[in-house]
Amino acid sequence: MFEATTILAFRGDNHAVIGGDGQVTFGDTVLKGNATKIRTLYEGEILAGFAGSTADAFNLFDMFEGILNEKRGDLLKSVVEFSKMWRKDKHLRQLEAMMLVLNKEHIFILSGTGDVVEPEDGEIAAIGSGGNYALSAARALRRHANLSADKLVKESLLIAGELCIYTNTNIKLLELKK
Repeated sequence: MFEATTILAFRGDNHAVIGGDGQVTFGDTVLKGNATKIRTLYEGEILAGFAGSTADAFNLFDMFEGILNEKRGDLLKSVVEFSKMWRKDKHLRQLEAMMLVLNKEHIFILSGTGDVVEPEDGEIAAIGSGGNYALSAARALRRHANLSADKLVKESLLIAGELCIYTNTNIKLLELKK
């Protein structure tokens, strides 16, 4: 678990949405409340979010986007290649970081230990210190409410922001529509 952020992704029939809070902490101090921890990659076809240090995020996003370009946007091939590179590189392996990437067909959680995890339901995934709060809220809302994909992600992140001290309620969203 990273005491860093909360990133939540949802992939439904008509949408793919990723959201993240805006809080950056250093120890027990909030350094910034409006950071952007999510971005679009590969000509707007891939969404990505990051939990961990900001400097590591830029490096890993750039590395992953390079692989996406080599693989012509094939997310599955890209995450496999990326995880191999991340795991094999002695310096990168030391990063305390996780990434969440998705397109209209897949969601993957990536880590420096070489993990490539596609959630069991293929719909909802979360990372970061508030990830379990957001994931629980998203699953409950998915089962018991009729919310749009973006509303489901936003409401789930707001709940996580009320519970996790490393997560705030300054939520940013990115969306892919089918």
